Amino acid sequence: MDDVTKIREGVHLVRGSDTNWVILTEGDAVTLVDTGYPADRERVLDSLRAVGRRPEDLTAILVTHAHSDHIGSAEYLATTYDVPVLMHEEEVPHARREFLHQVSIGQVLGNAWRPGVVPWAVRALRSGGKQDVRVTGPQAFPDALDVPGRPVPVHTPGHTLGHCGYHLPEAGVLITGDALVTGHPTSRTRGPQLLPRFFHHDRDRAREALGTLGRLDADVLLPGHGPAHHGSAAEAAEHAHDGAA
Repeated sequence: MDDVTKIREGVHLVRGSDTNWVILTEGDAVTLVDTGYPADRERVLDSLRAVGRRPEDLTAILVTHAHSDHIGSAEYLATTYDVPVLMHEEEVPHARREFLHQVSIGQVLGNAWRPGVVPWAVRALRSGGKQDVRVTGPQAFPDALDVPGRPVPVHTPGHTLGHCGYHLPEAGVLITGDALVTGHPTSRTRGPQLLPRFFHHDRDRAREALGTLGRLDADVLLPGHGPAHHGSAAEAAEHAHDGAA
C-alpha cells in the first residue's frame, strides 16, 4: 500500500481518509494506535496485511482520543478479534459516548467560510463522521502498559479531556494524535501546528499540552493528521505553540 510508510523498524504510519493511524509490531504481535473513520475499515485491515500481519495478531488497540475519525473501527476490531481497546481513564466515558466533545454541525457551519472546511465536512460525512462509533468496553490503561512497541502514554488534554499521545523512547518516535498535527484540509499551513480552534474542546489546555510533548526525547513525530515530521519534539512543539499564539 502506498499509504503505509515505514518509519523505524516495527513502526509504520498509515494515511487514511484525512486521518492517520500507526501500526507497532514486535515479532508477530501488533499494537494498533487509532483506527481512522468507519469507512477506513478495509484500509485498516489492508494496512495490517501490508506489514505482514493479520487482524488476528492484534494484541491491543490504543486510542489517542475518541473522535469518530480515530475510533471508527475500534468496536468492530474489539468484538471481532477479542482485542482490548485502551485509553486514558478520562477518555473512557467519552468512548462510551456518555458525552461527546467533538466538533458539531453548528460549529462546522459557523466556520464554513474558512477555506477547505466545506469539502472536508462533506468527506467526513461520507466517511462516517456522524455514525455511532461508541466503544462498549473501553478500558483505562493498566498500571504497566505492556504491549508491542512499548509505547508510553503521554496525557495531553485539551483537544479532548483524555487525549493521549504515545512515546516510543527506544525508537525516538512520538505519536502525537491531534495534540500536534502537521497539516489538515481546513488549515492553510503545513508543518507542526495545532488544529484550528473550533476542533478543540479546550484550546488553552491544548496549547499548554504542547509543552508536555516538547519535553520528550524524539526526532520523529507521527501526527493524527498530516505527514510524519522529522525533527526534534522540542522544536516542533515550540513552532506549533508560537503559531497558536
